[in-house]
Amino acid sequence: MATRRTTSTPYRCTECGWTALKWVGRCGECQQWGTVVEAAEQTGINRSVTAVSPSHDRAARPITAIDTRDAPRRTTGVGEFDRVLGGGIVPGAAILLSGEPGVGKSTLLLEVAAQSARAGRRVLYASAEESTAQVRLRAERTGALHDELFIAAETDLATILGHVDEVRPELLIVDSVQTVSSSLSEGMAGHPSQVREVASTLIRIAKERGLPVIIVGHVTKDGSIAGPRILEHLVDVVCQFEGDRQTSLRFVRALKNRFGPTDEVGCFDMTGAGIAEVPDPSALFLGHGIPEPGTCVAIALEGRRAMPVEVQALTIASSAPNPRRIVNGVDAARVAMVLAVLEKRADIKTSNLDVYVSTVGGVRFTEPAADLAIAIAVAGSVRDESTPKQLAAIGELSLAGEVRPVTQAAQRRSEAARLGYTDLIDNRSLTVRGALEHVRMRSKGTPGEDVPEF
Repeated sequence: MATRRTTSTPYRCTECGWTALKWVGRCGECQQWGTVVEAAEQTGINRSVTAVSPSHDRAARPITAIDTRDAPRRTTGVGEFDRVLGGGIVPGAAILLSGEPGVGKSTLLLEVAAQSARAGRRVLYASAEESTAQVRLRAERTGALHDELFIAAETDLATILGHVDEVRPELLIVDSVQTVSSSLSEGMAGHPSQVREVASTLIRIAKERGLPVIIVGHVTKDGSIAGPRILEHLVDVVCQFEGDRQTSLRFVRALKNRFGPTDEVGCFDMTGAGIAEVPDPSALFLGHGIPEPGTCVAIALEGRRAMPVEVQALTIASSAPNPRRIVNGVDAARVAMVLAVLEKRADIKTSNLDVYVSTVGGVRFTEPAADLAIAIAVAGSVRDESTPKQLAAIGELSLAGEVRPVTQAAQRRSEAARLGYTDLIDNRSLTVRGALEHVRMRSKGTPGEDVPEF
């Protein structure tokens, strides 16, 4: 039986019932010590849980006796999306896809819906932000028309569940959870209580029927998923769709995945005819292949995918007291540190030069593995020396001028060799001065012609 404190006489003697407004060590009536305690009264609310025997099919079983063959993965027909999900969609999985407005979430999911429909699986696309005519127009533009793809423009959760009962889909897409409301919760659509109720109901339906559900979630100004954080805890997979609006490149990353790894990345190219997969994005981040001073190729790591990124640097003499440092696609703080290390440890003077550093293709390369490539590109621009076409560099620079190893070095070397980069400058050069000397010697000759190998 729940209790609550009284407001008139907050203290009472347990022996004689004497009350007081403030606590005293001894009762004023029976003179007993230690019997005065906080008073409480019954509220009449009885909160208890009665045990319920589970049915035979829901009884607890040894984990070794559970058969997973009843829940095989289903491919979405979009290979890059399957890569992020761990090989496909698991029946009954609840997937949350977030991203900034206009990045292409609806276009990607419409392509996933169309490919699933072409594979013979019925799909229900519940659009709460667009009309059915608007979705049809986009489907015509992207070639996503199919008879097994059903479209419903609804903002009421109960009506969406009614469509599920009538259509009986094998995949449900709700776009988006912040625009759907439930009559069982107060507040407008998008309110935390509404988002929680809508998401909980959709996830419950997914688990009960083995129906995979993909939910679109909005993001806030700082890029986090809008709504209560419980939304991320409830779903099985959280994917983030990101990309720079100035470029057509898009990435899908798995921030949480109960059925697969969280270090996979899917690459897409947003075109006028829809969204296209980029299974090998290497060519997107490289220049024309003509050796020019101030360029160097580094091997970046996006999740578990290694890909080459060309780093370009341009230095111009400046008479200003504070030369300019303009960067694009790399970390400005790390560029400033690399310039300081070059000037102190390798005698590459940049304090009187405007320095511009950028990546090709609009990709962001902010990991420490870019340090050595930035240093080689800047040194090549200062010395007006080009790097060989078959040379790549990976390595982190310390303030002491040392070249340190980076994570997944073996995978980066393997990808460099696959793409034809036979000369790889890395931590085997020991110092940045040694790395620059190796680059200069390779520019003058070829391996095997008086050029020292590691």
